[in-house]
Amino acid sequence: MGKPNGLVQGTLDLFILKTVALEPRHGWAIAKRIQQISRDVLQVQQGSLYPALHPLQQKAWIRAKWAETETGRRAKFYSLTAAGRVQLENEAANWDRLSSAINLVVQTS
Repeated sequence: MGKPNGLVQGTLDLFILKTVALEPRHGWAIAKRIQQISRDVLQVQQGSLYPALHPLQQKAWIRAKWAETETGRRAKFYSLTAAGRVQLENEAANWDRLSSAINLVVQTS
């Protein structure tokens, strides 16, 4: 998912927030979880993921902490903050509203 033409702007932020809301994850695990949940439809490339993580940290929606991965290497693990949880709820509500409107347009004959 470099800069995918088929996705609404800000969708990657929503995916990241939702993914780290479940448990802290490192970058590669975030990308793999999005791919897994989407049944391999969405593939987030490192070149898109890591630049998207920085603004989320700057807005204090996620925090990063160095820890050891299951394979024994050190990586930054990202987790949702309280402000991030509020933002996730807002983003999800906006997504529901937008996707409902898009469905109305697409399904109307």
